[in-house]
Amino acid sequence: MKNIILLILVFLISKTHFSQEVIDQVVAVVGNEIVLKSDVENQYIQLRAQGTYDLNGDLRCDILEELMFQKLLYLQALQDSIEITDKEIESELDRRISVFVNQLGSEKKMEEFYGKSISEIKKDFKSIIHEQLLTQRVQAGLVSDIKITPSEVKEFFEKIPEDSIPMVSAFFELSEIVFVPEIGKEEKDATIQKLNDLRDRILNGESFQTLAILYSEDPGSATRGGELGFVSRTDLVPEFASVAFNLTSPIEVSRVVETEYGYHIIQLIEKKGNLMNFRHILLTPEVSIEQISLTEEKALEVYELLQKDSISFSEAVTKYSDGETKFNNGKVINPYYGTTKLANEFVDPNTVRNIAGLKVGEYTKPFLSSSSKGAKLIKIVRLDQKVEEHKANLTDDYLEIQEYATQQKGQKIIEKWIHNKLESTYIRIDKTFCDCEFKFGNWKNE
Repeated sequence: MKNIILLILVFLISKTHFSQEVIDQVVAVVGNEIVLKSDVENQYIQLRAQGTYDLNGDLRCDILEELMFQKLLYLQALQDSIEITDKEIESELDRRISVFVNQLGSEKKMEEFYGKSISEIKKDFKSIIHEQLLTQRVQAGLVSDIKITPSEVKEFFEKIPEDSIPMVSAFFELSEIVFVPEIGKEEKDATIQKLNDLRDRILNGESFQTLAILYSEDPGSATRGGELGFVSRTDLVPEFASVAFNLTSPIEVSRVVETEYGYHIIQLIEKKGNLMNFRHILLTPEVSIEQISLTEEKALEVYELLQKDSISFSEAVTKYSDGETKFNNGKVINPYYGTTKLANEFVDPNTVRNIAGLKVGEYTKPFLSSSSKGAKLIKIVRLDQKVEEHKANLTDDYLEIQEYATQQKGQKIIEKWIHNKLESTYIRIDKTFCDCEFKFGNWKNE
């Protein structure tokens, strides 16, 4: 049975990324909320790009129904005065950006893809995420009391026709030891000096915008003369925000600021209430070849200890790893689901290449990789588990089947809720969708 929620793991990509422009129009009205043709088309193109088939030509109808359902949930959230905090929105934005960064390889590549800085991307999607979190809160409340017993799980599975038993996607689990090359004082000092030289040139009359275009290493803002657009304090990393929001004059250029992204100089452009528009120049010190070589040597020493069984992988993680996974016994976490189950799209390409051919329990030789922010690092990665795609069964996949059975039980509750809401909600659907056979409720009343 088709899920009522179309699972989309990345942002709704702006139509400017597609070669064909959508001439916009309202295709549905739910209460006082509207659904635009571009909303449907953007999701359609994205789902097709992700490999979703449209064999019967009804995918657009499914998308429209999903969007109308989301509007119903949103109206209920407003009616119930549900509140979502800025912290919750920021956390969800970070989580989704992390997924997209993993798919593209680095934050720099994500910024190049969108043609915007991370802070601008967050600002663009903030209202979308806010609405999605509201609808999720309502939907979670509808099914929060569902309980399902082992006998119900067994009964549910046994009722699935043999030719309809779902396939469980392939997945793997990894642990890692991460070695981060140290950026030498010489490289840091050279970067700071270069920024101070640029700052002096600006204070002596040269254009900040021109120098940002020429020298800034932030691909999201460099082409716009370093301009970030209007942002709030929470849109920026704390070190940057504390300096930027203390600027008072457009002719002022900040001191050099260090953040996790590198080193910056900042200039205020304009202030509107709690929002401020800045331009900046970002430079990142290069890790020297010597430091990379030293780090590789250290990683090889640890690899040899592992080979000789002089130390366990877990002990090596605790003693030598510089990565965030050190505090999780080296386990790599899926950034979207928060579990240890991974697929290729959630792991950087270099790691995928290096684990190819490993058997469970084996680990790679040290290899050069990069963090989500583009920083160079060396890794040793162990394959902890690997499960090939297979037909679901109660022995190996009980938890997944239990979850699916719970979803189906919840779906019936949601269908009943939709039917009840439609009796008191104004609905209008454009004639271009009048032939749709919607799966959940009579959406065609006015």
